[in-house]
Amino acid sequence: MARPATYDSIIVGSGQAGTPLASACAKAGRTVLLIERTHIGGCCINEGCTPTKTMVASGRAAYLARRGADYGVHIPGGEDGQIRIDMLKVRSRKREIVKSFGEGSERRVKAAGVDVWMGEAAFVDGKTLRVRMHDGSEKTVTSEQIFLNVGERPAPPLLEGLEEVAADRILDSTSIQELDVVPAHLVVLGGGYVGVEFAQLFRRLGAEVTIVQRGKQLLPREDQEIADALLEILKEDGVSVILEGTTTRVTSKSPDSFTLTVENSNTEHSPELEIEGSHMLFAAGRIPNTESLNLSAAGIKTNAKGYIITDEYLETSNPGVWALGDVKGPPAFTHISYDDFRIVQRNLLEHKHPGSKSLKKASIKTRQLPYVVYTDPQLGHIGLHEAEARTAYPDAKIMTATMPMSYVARALETDETRGMMKAVVDGDTGMILGFTCLGIEGGEVMAVVQTAMLGNLRFEVLQEAIWAHPSLAESLNNLWGFLE
Repeated sequence: MARPATYDSIIVGSGQAGTPLASACAKAGRTVLLIERTHIGGCCINEGCTPTKTMVASGRAAYLARRGADYGVHIPGGEDGQIRIDMLKVRSRKREIVKSFGEGSERRVKAAGVDVWMGEAAFVDGKTLRVRMHDGSEKTVTSEQIFLNVGERPAPPLLEGLEEVAADRILDSTSIQELDVVPAHLVVLGGGYVGVEFAQLFRRLGAEVTIVQRGKQLLPREDQEIADALLEILKEDGVSVILEGTTTRVTSKSPDSFTLTVENSNTEHSPELEIEGSHMLFAAGRIPNTESLNLSAAGIKTNAKGYIITDEYLETSNPGVWALGDVKGPPAFTHISYDDFRIVQRNLLEHKHPGSKSLKKASIKTRQLPYVVYTDPQLGHIGLHEAEARTAYPDAKIMTATMPMSYVARALETDETRGMMKAVVDGDTGMILGFTCLGIEGGEVMAVVQTAMLGNLRFEVLQEAIWAHPSLAESLNNLWGFLE
């Protein structure tokens, strides 16, 4: 057997942490191997953020076309909602943008001097990997420094009778993006972030849409009033929502339709419902891509769900092996994965440079967690939700401020008044603990408040600031007047 190749650093998985890390290690003078089994760039640019938000833009264009008359703009066929959707164009536009992002990522890592192997890696021992290449051959490689950025994927669908349904009618968050027609009736199983984004998107593209959610509210992590406001927005857009619903079985007597049986305890509906649908999106869970890595051979510990356990510096139970991104468990956001790269880069690369001794070792413990749900309007959030704040600071004077977007001049001028803002404040110190904006450009408004939180500014600084008029940011003059 040939001796294994040796590299200074090996990165398994080319997601939003692995790809820049590979380039950074190479630029630091290390020999670097990047192993990828599917496509360069990982989930974000291939199946996640980039393609879905590209499609969301198409959905918003359809929404505005139908609303043209509200602004005094009359589009032939648009006023009665009968605009024409070209799904092949929607899909081809998405594919073109994904292709350009992917090619750019591959170009950058190769230009940095990184070797790239396309294949599936598995541990032989703590420092050695066997790689089954795409051409069927096998290679062995070893390193004292291995980084795992292999991500996660949609959980496989589980439902009685599913085998009766035509395979092309059973969708996940990846396959739904490859549809070449608008579904007649899309049934979305799961009312989390993925579920609500796709539900609104396909409703805007012309599908009848029903969301079936197990819990008592959509987006279970959000404060109740925010979830309720989003529910009303989706209903206004024509999305049907069943809360406290449990799917029990599905039957199908034709290739293009099925009947889904739902039991529910919500008094809005009868105890058992039957929903006729054409396509079914499973949007209720994801699982880590760890089963093929043979982690036990390397002594790498995982939790009960298969996610890799790390310390606050992202090192696993095997010294010299780090896990980055979604594979270490929630929160599963691209920007968290990229921040994992930043942490590892600082701790392993920057500390090696002359004059860098003053740099504090980076940790995941103290970082903030912003995120945006790309419904329309967007839901941007930073920091603690109200219940989290009351739990974290039981002795503090927790105050909240809520304000509807209809109080925001810029929202009124653009006729985009749906949604609300909510802030959570420590009343004793004036520090902002959390903020949510469900409103037009909610993610951008959230980022303004996040900047204040990063600077440890009291809420009064935002309240008394001079903001340009008319802008969405000037709503931060008025929000704090609702604190109670």
